[in-house]
Amino acid sequence: VQLQASGGGLVQAGGSLRLSCAVSGLTFGNSAIAWFRQAPGKQRELVAVITGGGFVNYADSVRGRFIISRDNAKNTAYLQMNSLKPEDTAVYYCTVDGTHYWGQGTLVTVSS
Repeated sequence: VQLQASGGGLVQAGGSLRLSCAVSGLTFGNSAIAWFRQAPGKQRELVAVITGGGFVNYADSVRGRFIISRDNAKNTAYLQMNSLKPEDTAVYYCTVDGTHYWGQGTLVTVSS
């Protein structure tokens, strides 16, 4: 199983980024995919999760600003991040929820 996260970068506060997580090696449509993030000096935290059936949930800190989605035909999950804040700066990781399969992380830096 491999997960490839991409789409991070440097953006000004108020801007947007879309992260992608390409997954291979498992039945993607049956798998819940989660995005986590880890800021410098902080613990890794759950950002959003989407089940195989499309149910979604978000951390309170990103609800209303971030949108998680998936394209089962492309075996890819996405995290659309809008109205970014400096406190969103972190390395973002995707994972097959409930497993030890993780992507390598993509850095998001939000400048004030």
